[in-house]
This record gives sequence, structure tokens and C-alpha cells, in this order.
Amino acid sequence: MKKNIYEIGNDVVDLQIKALKKLKSAIDKSFYEAVKAIIKCKSKVVVCGVGKSGKIASKISSTLSSVGCPSFSISANDCSHGDLGRITNQDLLILISYSGNTDELKDLIKYAKSNKINLIGIVSNRESFLFKSANIKLLIPSVKESGFGIVPTSSTTAQLCLGDALAIASMSQKKFDKLDFKKFHPGGNLGNKLKTANDVMLIKNKIPFVNENEIMINALKILNKKKLGFLVIVNNEGLNTGVFTDGDLKRLMQKRKFINNLKIKQFMTKKPYVVEKDTLASDILNLMNKKKITNVCVYSKKNKKKTIGVIHIHNLIKLIK
Repeated sequence: MKKNIYEIGNDVVDLQIKALKKLKSAIDKSFYEAVKAIIKCKSKVVVCGVGKSGKIASKISSTLSSVGCPSFSISANDCSHGDLGRITNQDLLILISYSGNTDELKDLIKYAKSNKINLIGIVSNRESFLFKSANIKLLIPSVKESGFGIVPTSSTTAQLCLGDALAIASMSQKKFDKLDFKKFHPGGNLGNKLKTANDVMLIKNKIPFVNENEIMINALKILNKKKLGFLVIVNNEGLNTGVFTDGDLKRLMQKRKFINNLKIKQFMTKKPYVVEKDTLASDILNLMNKKKITNVCVYSKKNKKKTIGVIHIHNLIKLIK
């Protein structure tokens, strides 16, 4: 009986799940050696495949570049017509082919061997030219394809997943962190999520500084002028000794009627919440929601008591949707 659309869709997904489960066997000593080779590469990681594997090569190359491993993908066909000159013996070459016997890759393999270019082969056929020629052999288990068993589907999913695994393992070993990742992703929604306190804070004359010995009537004028809902209280050395918020003012007014000539240090909150300038904006927003606060002071690694900026929760809500 002919399968319906839902059944066909589920069959395709099931085959790819099975392929990924089998792929775990490829995370072995050769995988370790491949990651080390990527890390040690002093130039570019060149990734190449033919047909659908070529598309996978482009994605793997892009991911490697985004996590601190400079890379570019190259067309096997173009290599046979001059583009071999783009590859040097300082590069690392990754060739992807399910069969490992694709004619278009043979020129690349011969070039790599004659120029002593380190070659990683991602392949499923142990008897193939690519498997036998590669310095590091990443064997992807044989899988069942969808569409009469001939359409590259399960195999390309396995190739892509293995490439992602190589990239993330290399990123981890290079100690490439979120701040490094942010440098390569300044735009879009991802760029917004990776913004730090340093990117969004108000600085210099926008910070509502008030000396701790200032009397309330003058301090409140600054509170009203800056319109941030709080004041950063500092001592004569410019170090943060506390904060005073709209909420503090409301609670104070319920207790005392005459405060104009009293010093603000008598009523400030002495242990304000502060964040380091490289803290992710998303983490700061989570802190504010958890602590039910609307402002934080920002410091640098040099001095936790020295406020270099302030952040209002409204700025973060607009940024992180």
C-alpha cells in the first residue's frame, strides 16, 4: 500500500536518527587527532566536497570560522582548473565524500600528497582512494538513504553532524568563549544576545553620580534630572559606597517629613548590585528580574568599587526580545 505524506516524512526522520546514532562510533581516536590538527593549523582549514557533500563542506567551513578556526570551502571542480593554488602546505585540508572514490577529488588528493598537505578524510568506504590517502581517517558508518535508498539525506546529515562536532570540540580546546564568539557575530538577533554590559551601559556624564556627603535637596535634583530612578553614591575618592532609588525615597517619605538638609549617605543602600563590564546583557536581565531591581552599576575587572557605567532594565528589554 502506498504510504501517505506523513508516513514518508516520519520515515525520512527515522532514517536520519538512526544515522546519527551510528555516527557515535566515529568519535574515536581519529576524531581526537582531527581536532588536534585543526587546533594546530597555522593557516586555513580548507573544506571540500562534491555535490551535496560540497554544500555540507561550505557549512562546516562557515562554522569553523565562526568559532575561531579560520576556514574557507573550495570547489573540487574549480581546483582542477587553477584553484589548487589557493591551498598551501600550511593549510589543513578536509575532504568529504560518502564513497571516497569521486573522480573530482582525485586531483585534490594527489596535490595534497605531493605538497605534504595534512589531509583529513570524512568518508564511509574503507576501500576508497580517499580513505587510503588521508593522513587522518574519519569513518562515517554506512547508512540507509531516503528516496529509493539513493538520495543523499542520511549520509549528509551524518557528515554535517560530524563537522559540527569537530568545530565545537576545537572551539572548546582553543578556550574560545562567548566574548570571542561575539566578535564574529556583531549583528542580528544572535549579536543582540551576545551583547555585554559594556555595549549597553550609560557612561560618563549620563551616570547619576552624587557624593555621599551631599544633602538630600541637592541629591533629589540630580535624581529628577537624570530620570533613571536611582543615584550612584560615591565617596571623595570616586568609589561607589551605595545607591539611592526612587523606592528608597518613597519609603523614606513615609517615615520622615523633613529630609532636605540631611546627608544622602544616611539613607542609601550600602550594598548595591554590580556587574562586570563583560557580563552578558541576557544574564544581567535575568539578575534584575530575579532580584526585582531596575538598575545596576557596572565596573571593570580592575576595581569593583569604581562605577564606569549604569544600566537601566528598559534598555535591556528593548535589546533582548
